Amino acid sequence: MEIIVNWLTAFITHYGLFAVFGLMTLESALIPIPSEVTMPFAGFLAGLGIMNFWLAIIVGAFGNLVGSLLAYALGYYKGEEWVRFAIKKWGKWLLMRESEYDRAKAWYLKYGHGITFASRLLPVVRTFISLPAGIARMEVVSFGAYTFIGSLLWSGVLAYVGLKLGQNWVAIEPFFRKFQFIIVGLFVLAVVWYVRQHLQRRKED
Repeated sequence: MEIIVNWLTAFITHYGLFAVFGLMTLESALIPIPSEVTMPFAGFLAGLGIMNFWLAIIVGAFGNLVGSLLAYALGYYKGEEWVRFAIKKWGKWLLMRESEYDRAKAWYLKYGHGITFASRLLPVVRTFISLPAGIARMEVVSFGAYTFIGSLLWSGVLAYVGLKLGQNWVAIEPFFRKFQFIIVGLFVLAVVWYVRQHLQRRKED
């Protein structure tokens, strides 16, 4: 993991916001690039005055959106049969497992469109949720809006923590990997409750 962190930080230092955009795009396009490294380091650089804090967050969120749309298009145009075939054949090279896709699909079927927002805060699921959304042919504007807002929040939280931690920014990565299920689980419950309440009000109106 240390080698990956060193490579990512060197890449971001050299290419700046272009690197942030590219790495966040790759993460959402099913390539295992940890945003828990990319965005906190961007926040750290912002604290040094090397990078604009708010611009880094927006660029990171746009990167996630572009990558998610690519994965969405894959599910939309290729369908589930091809997606499963691709994961079985090439998934090992991208650290992808069919069980992870099944988990994302189950979340999507259980919680509907709203999970495309909440999933941006969930490990593994945030990478794969675009596939079942595309396969289900979720309306692309709604998918894009939910994805961008969720990604903006996720990028903002990570960048802010990196900004506050300073040179100790790297401490966030193991912390998030260990505790994010609990932290995000509580957040997702709140989001699901809000979405259900909103939909119920619309039906009553």
